[in-house]
Amino acid sequence: MKRSLRLRLFIIILSPLILLASVIAIWRISVAHDTADELFDRTLMTTGLAVSKDVALLDGDAIRLQTQRILDEAAGGPIRYHVYGPDGVLVTGYAVPPTPILRGLPEDDAFIYFDGLYKGKVMRVLRLRDVTTIGGMTGLFTISVWQDLDVRGAFAWELALRSLLVIALLILAVALLVWFGVRYGLKPLTDLEDAISRRSSEDLNPIQRAVPIEAAGIVDRLNTLFGKVSATLDAQAAFISDAAHQLRNPIAGLRALGESIETAPNVEVARARARDLVGAAERASDLANKLLTLERARAERGGESLVPTDLTAVLERIVASFQAEAQAHGVILTLVTPEDPMVIPAEEVMLGEAVTNLIDNALVHGGPAMSRITVELTRSRAACHLSVRDDGRGVPEDKLPKIVRRFGQAQPGPGSGLGLAIAEAVAKRHEGKLRVSSKDCGFAVHLILPLG
Repeated sequence: MKRSLRLRLFIIILSPLILLASVIAIWRISVAHDTADELFDRTLMTTGLAVSKDVALLDGDAIRLQTQRILDEAAGGPIRYHVYGPDGVLVTGYAVPPTPILRGLPEDDAFIYFDGLYKGKVMRVLRLRDVTTIGGMTGLFTISVWQDLDVRGAFAWELALRSLLVIALLILAVALLVWFGVRYGLKPLTDLEDAISRRSSEDLNPIQRAVPIEAAGIVDRLNTLFGKVSATLDAQAAFISDAAHQLRNPIAGLRALGESIETAPNVEVARARARDLVGAAERASDLANKLLTLERARAERGGESLVPTDLTAVLERIVASFQAEAQAHGVILTLVTPEDPMVIPAEEVMLGEAVTNLIDNALVHGGPAMSRITVELTRSRAACHLSVRDDGRGVPEDKLPKIVRRFGQAQPGPGSGLGLAIAEAVAKRHEGKLRVSSKDCGFAVHLILPLG
């Protein structure tokens, strides 16, 4: 399932903003209610003082209509009042004040706010005690003023909705900015995608476009991948060309030998030519197998198929298989290994192919004066060192680079010229190295393989 990077960034950026906006909205609702409570409580206090003043000036009559209208408009809704005299007698106002919801309110405070019930509805009440003179009577008068809580609730929600509207508009504006900002910010990536999509399948040249630093790593990896693919394709093309060139002569020889059998003058000659044909077919088969081994070693580099392998046991088995051939050549083949088994991550079959080719190379190219081949395994701190040394004719120093290449030989002779190339490919596949050295008294190949 395809996922939009722009949508992902959009969600990542906006999610914490929406969460923060939600927290702010809850806080603003709480603040709006607190503000409404404080504002309306102050209005009740102003109303109570105004009622006390008007009643004193009018000697107990109801407050002036002008004062009532101003107070109602300022408070956002009707405010009712009630005035008791010092003797508990109603002076003016509504007959019955609200009943406190909570009992046990203090009686001696100069003023107190509380919630009360008035005709079945909850009211906010201010009870104010004030010493004044009304109608020639001086004493402590009790003034109660109250208002429906729904009025201040509506006012609080109006304040909150204004804040929420501002927050929503800000979030919307930020969302639009983020959407178009992300779109503009990702434009270099979309341009890169467009440039890559216009490439032909044969174009493996590195990408040279200027890209943001965040995308530089992706481009570098792509360029590295293009380089590896290009190198692999070149190697495969070279392999096919080399294989066709090297197999052409053996195949032509096989065909010629097959035709010569048909024209043999007698059975004995035909049998001799048949034996030559079998030998030529074996050499062609050996060449084809080595070409396939080389290509497989080159193509399968990596640690996926490497498993713990006892290298000592592998060498013992291979050296034992060559003892008869070595004796036939008059050569002493010896193996030197540490006392303890040496286990390394390796692909046993490929590693065995490499060692087999090294010993076979020594037997084929060591020359008639060669008398000894030594296979030695040693350990260093981080690697194991496998060497195949002989005391044969050696290789000139200037020919050493040539013999490691495919089909490279120091001088014309038997063999495919692939033994060292196979060993080097196997070493690289195991993240190791191959080194060759030659002295007056022989030739040596060193495989250096990591222990882990």
